[in-house]
Amino acid sequence: MFARAVPRTLDRYLLAQLLPPFVIALSVVLAALLLERLLVLFNALAQDGSPLSTFVSLLADLLPHYLGLALPAALCVGVFTIVRRMSDNNEVDALLAGGVPLTRIARPFLQAGAWLGVFSVLLFGYIQPYARYDFRLAFYFASHSGWAPHLQGMMFAAPSERLMLTADDASHDGSALSHIFLRDRRQATEQDITAPRGKLSFSADRTEVRLDLWDGLILRDRGDGRPTVTHFDHTIKLISQNAHPAGFRARGVDAKEKTLGELKSFIDAQPPGSDRDHARAELHFRLARALAILFIPALAAALALMAKRRRNSPGLIIAAIVLVGFDHMLQFGQSLVATRHAHPWLMIWLPELVFAVGSTVLLLWRSGWFVGAPRSGARGAHP
Repeated sequence: MFARAVPRTLDRYLLAQLLPPFVIALSVVLAALLLERLLVLFNALAQDGSPLSTFVSLLADLLPHYLGLALPAALCVGVFTIVRRMSDNNEVDALLAGGVPLTRIARPFLQAGAWLGVFSVLLFGYIQPYARYDFRLAFYFASHSGWAPHLQGMMFAAPSERLMLTADDASHDGSALSHIFLRDRRQATEQDITAPRGKLSFSADRTEVRLDLWDGLILRDRGDGRPTVTHFDHTIKLISQNAHPAGFRARGVDAKEKTLGELKSFIDAQPPGSDRDHARAELHFRLARALAILFIPALAAALALMAKRRRNSPGLIIAAIVLVGFDHMLQFGQSLVATRHAHPWLMIWLPELVFAVGSTVLLLWRSGWFVGAPRSGARGAHP
């Protein structure tokens, strides 16, 4: 039994062939999934004046979530591409002629699926909950860090109750200003500042916004009927930031932020109710998604073995429809279980069983288990 687990020459060859298309497919799917979210995130952080390091940190926290979506698709595309190429190049014919059944050809792909399934348990069960909470925490502090050092021309900004700032024109993403007017009211004193040019930036410790003004005038009115006017060559105005926003909530309020162990303990400790139902639905949903990855190579290998004359094979399209439909079915079942409209064994594990049995039976049928002779898409050219 242990000897079968050791990769042999054929296994190493097939796994080496699988790695490049899997990595390429994983990169493409990840980029496609992240692109729209990154644009929205980048615009939100740019408006708040957050540094690039915050954007990179949030990106790292998003990766585990989208990696969980990209892994099944990349594995399916990788296995399908390799088996289809081997079928077109008569490699499957040669292996079958040498007494190697299709199930033996698919074995290293199934083992790769098993290892990715184990990794998915860690990803869905432990990595994603922490990454999801870290993302929400970082985004909360980034969006509550205070007024950003950017201004639009001909618009009024009120960084605080006593300050009002406007400029006729703003360039360099709102940091270079011209024809500025600033009003600062402190108790009975009003201070109005005008300047032909200015610049907005963060202070060294990023706790304040720094406004540099050149060649302007300061009008001070203390309410005694004797206002004063002062001309300056250069002055600096510091606008306080909310350096310490209110603390964020603790992790685990949302069931998606709990690990598998925490979900199990929460379910055992809580009486029946909405929170417990959401936790139970989340637990079954994660386990079902991780287990499903084991059977994706069987589905992809079976659908890849189409007749040689069918150049426009619909196998990959069928696989995509099956995977997307199966994932939506699990999400629909999770929603029903969370609202106590269905049992997890019916709405989550029954589709899981149908997917697993269907993928396995399809591979065995392509292997000729039900007709008594090996079958191959390469030999399917006969009517």
